[in-house]
Amino acid sequence: MPAQTVATAFQRHFGYAAPLLVRAPGRINLIGEHTDYNLGYVLPAAIDKEIYFAVGLNSGSEIRLVSHDLNDCCTVAVDQLHRTDTQWANYLLGVAAQLQKRGVVLAGFDCVFGGNVPVGAGMSSSAAVECGLAFALDQLLGTHIDKMTLAHVAQKAEHEYAGVMCGLMDQFASLFGRDGQVVRLDCRSLAYAYFPFDTDACRLVLCNSGVKHSLADSEYNKRRQECERGVQLLQQHYPDVKSLRDATLQQLEQHQAEFDEVTYRRCRYVVQENQRVLDACEALQRRDLAAVGRLMHASHAGLRDEYEVSCPELDALEEAARGLPGVYGARMMGGGFGGCTLNLVAPAHVEAFIQTVGQAYQRRFGRPLETYQTSIVAGVSEAEIGELPVVNKTAPAPEDCA
Repeated sequence: MPAQTVATAFQRHFGYAAPLLVRAPGRINLIGEHTDYNLGYVLPAAIDKEIYFAVGLNSGSEIRLVSHDLNDCCTVAVDQLHRTDTQWANYLLGVAAQLQKRGVVLAGFDCVFGGNVPVGAGMSSSAAVECGLAFALDQLLGTHIDKMTLAHVAQKAEHEYAGVMCGLMDQFASLFGRDGQVVRLDCRSLAYAYFPFDTDACRLVLCNSGVKHSLADSEYNKRRQECERGVQLLQQHYPDVKSLRDATLQQLEQHQAEFDEVTYRRCRYVVQENQRVLDACEALQRRDLAAVGRLMHASHAGLRDEYEVSCPELDALEEAARGLPGVYGARMMGGGFGGCTLNLVAPAHVEAFIQTVGQAYQRRFGRPLETYQTSIVAGVSEAEIGELPVVNKTAPAPEDCA
């Protein structure tokens, strides 16, 4: 979605001076899935699948939102913010509500947004939507909120308005991404460190299963509850265990008999996945992509067998990639139950990889495989726009999205 397209749509809808334009990237997560809400480690990066926002203060008392991609609108009074039946709007309204809770005096504003982050593919389009608007409002209102606080604002918006009890990783990655680097976040201390990842030397190829997942409707929240149950069991013996981040495999194994089978497997996966993130960072520092790839395959196995958030399509894609020439590693990415696999592929083998895996997927599931090659980019920022024509048009009614 070119920035100019969104800016032009803003002028067409609202007809006043050039808005602030913001770009907000989606993300990949190299490794470390479902560890963030367990206060563990994650290793994400911002990518060049992005959402653009045109936002302006309207000197009124209404929030007027336009989804350019969906050709849909939503209008809510600033002093009557609430969840609506328009699900896409709730991500944006939730951000405004969280800013209000932090004492920010909101003005009426207009927003048009659209982009090319595939929805339901595990690249966190929702976090990009939240973080882009949070950044834009901070700029327009001059509130000077630090980026980590903006990440928490966006996360709380998803909790309270979208109904998904997500961890902080997606919002953090969208805001803190750095060009050409993955970033390890300690979700307990919020300390972070960058590690180089040259996407010219090793391409990131995403294979979209075509299975649309919605975390709010999936078992995401159930997995979080299962982890919390495991922590409660461990705390009876180890009061210092406040989250699975504090637990060890030895502790789990010593008290396995006290766990039901499902809870034990969930906890075991999280503890092992945290260690895989640390091992992957060491491998990146050694530039050992083969070691990173082996950890990715192990991560997928854990997500499939112990955390049980994969699906047949994702498993088939990971299996088809394993052992192909030039493929270092593959795993499902995101919350699960659909979305994409992430594949590390040597540049010379990308074309053959896409063809081979695509043919295997077509044979097994009878539908074409959509793939994306992506690069690692910087996090949320202002975007440049050229001069726009002056348009005289009154603000649209909510149903006026032509």
